[in-house]
This record gives sequence, structure tokens and C-alpha cells, in this order.
Amino acid sequence: MDDELNKLGSDLSRKLGSKLTGFAVNHGELTIEVARNQIKDVMTFLRDDEAYRFGCLVDICGVDYPEREERFDIVYHLLSPWKNLRLRVRVTTDAVTAVPSIVEVFPAANWFEREAFDLYGVEFEGHPDLRRILTDYGFEGHPLRKDFPLTGFVELRYDDEQKKVVYEPVQLMQDYRDFDYLSPWEGMGTAIPGDEKASVVEEGEGKS
Repeated sequence: MDDELNKLGSDLSRKLGSKLTGFAVNHGELTIEVARNQIKDVMTFLRDDEAYRFGCLVDICGVDYPEREERFDIVYHLLSPWKNLRLRVRVTTDAVTAVPSIVEVFPAANWFEREAFDLYGVEFEGHPDLRRILTDYGFEGHPLRKDFPLTGFVELRYDDEQKKVVYEPVQLMQDYRDFDYLSPWEGMGTAIPGDEKASVVEEGEGKS
């Protein structure tokens, strides 16, 4: 599988030339790196070329690496149902440089780009209606940035007792927990709810 994906990456790199800055195969998936200002042309090529036909945009998401100069990855996942292929496309940007919108290429990108704008603050140049989509009206900041504070903000909710929308300080519903992922189920000190039913069945087995 990796050999086939490397071949696909090499083919795309040859056809797209300088529009691609590199590609890699990891965990059985191909990722191509695209120059930010070329993303619209590359996505059009991937959609229309008969050799690939990546006609389905699965999603667009963001990743934040605050230590980098271009701290944000914008990641596109494409599917070709005709060729049974999947492809990850990635561009990078900083906190002020817009990424070209691909809504004209894939109309489904509309809400995905709005979500990335809302949660990471990445702007998409040429988007027809770039505004928040998940946070409240008047919300400040971008909550999926890694430097976004966990306290000092307010949230909006409908209060059933007051019969109106209220703003109140954000509250974390539980303390942070550190999971070591090493303890087996047998290590639990208490019974799992429902185990008592199994005990009753075991005691009654063999009795007439």
C-alpha cells in the first residue's frame, strides 16, 4: 500500500510541479504539501483530472503549532469514490495571512472554512460569507488556539427558570484528569454497574 501511495505522490508532484512543496506517506495515508497561494488551482486539478477524480471533499480542519512562524495547518481531506483513493492536502499560514477559499471548487467547503475561521481565526480570501458558525454572538477569541485561556470568558445559554438567554462565566465541568492507559479492567477497585446481574446468573447455573 505504501508503495502505491508513494507512486501517487510522485505522480502528483511531477504533474503539479512547484505548486507542491512536498509529500509524505505515514500510517498508510498520503499527505501532499501545497503552496498556500496555489491551493485553489491544486484542488481544481484534483477534482477534474480523470486519473484521480477527487470529487468529494470530506472535511477541512485546522491544527495549531504556536511555536512555528506559520503556526496553522489547514488540512483538507479528499475522497475519490471512482478510484477508491483518499488524499490529505495541507497548507500552512500565520495568524494574519488569509488562505484562498475553495468554495468555488467545492461548495461544501463553505461551512468548513467558516468553522476554521471561528475556532482558529484563519481567514479565507474570497469566501462569500465568512462569519462565525459555532460560537456565540459577540464571542471574542478563537477557542481551538492553544494559547486560548480556559478562564475569563463568558458563555451563552438559555435559562429555563428565567425563561431567557443569559451570559455567565465559563465553567469547566470536571477537573483535568491524567490517564496513563496502562491499568487493565481487572485493576478497578469497584464493580462495574451491572456486574451484580452476572453474579446472580453464575450462582444459579446448574440448578433445576
